[in-house]
Amino acid sequence: MQYRDYKRFFEGGVYHVYNRGHNKMTVFRDEKDYKFFLQRLAEILNLQPAKSRWLKPLPKGSFTILAYCLMPNHFHFMVRQETKLPISKLIQKLLTSYAVYFNKKYEQVGAIFQGKFKSKEVDNDEYLIPLSAYIHRNPAKFLSWLFSSLSTYLGGDREVLVDPGLVLSIFNNDREQYRKYLEKYGKADKAFVADLTFDE
Repeated sequence: MQYRDYKRFFEGGVYHVYNRGHNKMTVFRDEKDYKFFLQRLAEILNLQPAKSRWLKPLPKGSFTILAYCLMPNHFHFMVRQETKLPISKLIQKLLTSYAVYFNKKYEQVGAIFQGKFKSKEVDNDEYLIPLSAYIHRNPAKFLSWLFSSLSTYLGGDREVLVDPGLVLSIFNNDREQYRKYLEKYGKADKAFVADLTFDE
């Protein structure tokens, strides 16, 4: 598979979306930051009522979050675009809203993320599993990390934000088999999806 960093997005496409803090700065400094980011994402996706009267949600059903992980200085999403509305609209709205929150809270100005977000198309189903594992295994203690979709995958949590069905269907919806795959995930698996991932 060739390395491709997409600037265009297509209906039905699945993408790995990533960005990090400007100069690798910490963009999630406490638990409230993580929670605000995820809450605002749910509001933008029209999955929960918007708390801000200034926020205009996107049409419900425009995107499906398949997996995510937030780390102190970066984030990962695997997203399926369900309509012609491009993923760029979702991410730009999310990052702009979060930047306003962050700069107000920490009394600073300027960009907090490193330029435009990066995105790569997952153009083959065989990449779904190792990419989801790459995302979920970002934290060193990935099984106990609070700010990823893994708990939803493993059945310990049901959150409105994530639909694990596409990936879990490959495991016949056996959550324990997915857990075992994560625990065995190694260098060969990471190398397999190297052109869909990023140096961190």
